[in-house]
Amino acid sequence: MSAVQAFALVGALGVGSQWVAWKLRMPAIVLMLLAGVLAGPVFGLFDPQRDIGPLTAPMISLAVAVILFEGGLTLNFHSLRDAAEGVRRLVLIGAPLGWLTSTLALRYGAGLSWESSAVFGGIMIVTGPTVIAPLLRAARLSRRPAAMLQWEAIINDPIGALAAVLAFEVVLVLNTATTAGAAVMEFCVGIGFAAVLGGAAGWLMARSFKQAWVPEYMKIPVLFVVLLGVFALSDSLLHESGLLAVTVMGIMIANSNLASFEELRRFKEHATILLVSGVFILLAASLDFTQLGELTWRTGIFLALVVLVARPLTVMIALAFTKIPMKERLLVALTGPRGVVLVAVAGLFGERLAGLGVVDGGLIGPLAFALVTVTVVLHGFTLAPLARWLGQVAAETPGVLIVGGSRWSVGLAEVLAKHEVPVLIADPNRSHLRRARAADIQTFFGDILSEVAEHRVEINRFRVVITATDNDAYNTLVATDLAPEFGRENVFQLTREKSEFSRNQLPPSLGGRAIGDRATFGEMSRRMWEGWTFRSTRLTEQFTLEDWRALRPEAVLLGHIDKNGVFVVLQANKAEDFKGGPGMRLITMVPPGTEDIEVPQDQTEEKEADGEPEDAEEAAKIREVEEKNKRPSGAPGDEPLT
Repeated sequence: MSAVQAFALVGALGVGSQWVAWKLRMPAIVLMLLAGVLAGPVFGLFDPQRDIGPLTAPMISLAVAVILFEGGLTLNFHSLRDAAEGVRRLVLIGAPLGWLTSTLALRYGAGLSWESSAVFGGIMIVTGPTVIAPLLRAARLSRRPAAMLQWEAIINDPIGALAAVLAFEVVLVLNTATTAGAAVMEFCVGIGFAAVLGGAAGWLMARSFKQAWVPEYMKIPVLFVVLLGVFALSDSLLHESGLLAVTVMGIMIANSNLASFEELRRFKEHATILLVSGVFILLAASLDFTQLGELTWRTGIFLALVVLVARPLTVMIALAFTKIPMKERLLVALTGPRGVVLVAVAGLFGERLAGLGVVDGGLIGPLAFALVTVTVVLHGFTLAPLARWLGQVAAETPGVLIVGGSRWSVGLAEVLAKHEVPVLIADPNRSHLRRARAADIQTFFGDILSEVAEHRVEINRFRVVITATDNDAYNTLVATDLAPEFGRENVFQLTREKSEFSRNQLPPSLGGRAIGDRATFGEMSRRMWEGWTFRSTRLTEQFTLEDWRALRPEAVLLGHIDKNGVFVVLQANKAEDFKGGPGMRLITMVPPGTEDIEVPQDQTEEKEADGEPEDAEEAAKIREVEEKNKRPSGAPGDEPLT
């Protein structure tokens, strides 16, 4: 196989595994490991050393550097908030304590020498941001435990590598003529240089972007070149210190309030997905079954000690005497997957220890792969159920975020809330939320795109976004901004008003999908004032979608609640092609005077409890207030979620 074919195969296997995992709702890491093992040692289709050669190790190192840099870009200090104390303890207390407990597990569980145990134990501090990120995305954890796991994984990644370097320097002193003073000096200078270099590079990049020293179209290329240069320069002074340098660089940029930061971060996320896929395939395909054959029954004891003793003990001691609830501590304590950095760094130091004459140094690589495989599979399948059992998920059922507090929004929210679908209505105008509060719907007063919303609204609770304010441009802005995070297929908005002048028309490429029968905000509001109401109708074997359509020819079908209680919005041009089945609940709007469907027993249509209609005087006042209070400019108030 040529190198070009090998690269193509790695990309196809990596990205293909992620897509299949998304379709099957399985942990992507598990499928990537399986795909790499099948393509490599099982069927022999791909061997990185044979097909790519000496470039394999440098490629993995550079990929890990980019992954850690992207992780640093996610570490904005404002996102810590309640999790700050927990993160500090997990890093300052948990890292050295984890090094100790992991070393003991290796020594007395796996039976390694003290030299190999100390070096590998330092590497085991790493919990793997490449694994944590997709797991958190799938499990939809609450804000604080998710933040603690994410920050711990990213910050401890370079710390674990540097701990291994420190332990290796000690082993080097004991096995060679190198003096202890020289080794310590080299280590301290390397760490200091890496931290200063990363911080300076991050500050310089942020300043150059703010001062427009770099044109917009060159920001990403320049960032990549500087990133690789910082990693290579730091690594040349002290091996693995480049990981610390690029992490510090990412954190500096993340906290510099760049106007173009979101575009940078999203591009890096896309690059990271490709790199994570490629690295996992390369590592899995490089597996040598003969090395795994060297592992004994003591490997099982070692894995059990790490998962059931070392990790829980480390976290529980680190978080002792804090205000963090016990259930959150348990979730973090029982979640410790390892990933790319551990395998890559462990293999490197295993070879170096073997070169120094440490007999069991060659076992570090197979043990690392066994640890990654077991923890990835274990946490991939158990994190979500464990979080639900401990009550640490953002929401049992994925909810709906509605932007705009109109009568139409409140009506839709009420019928969804009646069937226990989580709903939040956000609006920057307090008076628009009066009706929602009266209906006991959860609200957020402020701009949903603001920094306040980012810290106060648990976005992980929601699966669908519907923008429905009276400002089409704002609806389009929100839908466009949130689409990458929610997926464009899950972002909807009321149809925009058509302007007589093309200069006022927004591009069709912006905004979300149309909902209902493509009615605009004005048309929806008119319907609500005319007396249209929301209904939910459950389909059964006897009462089918065709029966409902025959009885409700004028109804507007907005979506349905599936058997799992998840609200699925129907795109306007696909409503006619919808094939409903038994157990679904149709969410619709019906015109005034529509009678309830008379069907036996459970084949019932439930009318939304919208209360008594407002009298003419109150209605006129509401219209006057809504007309007067358009969406305000400027920053929203710092009001807590209600």
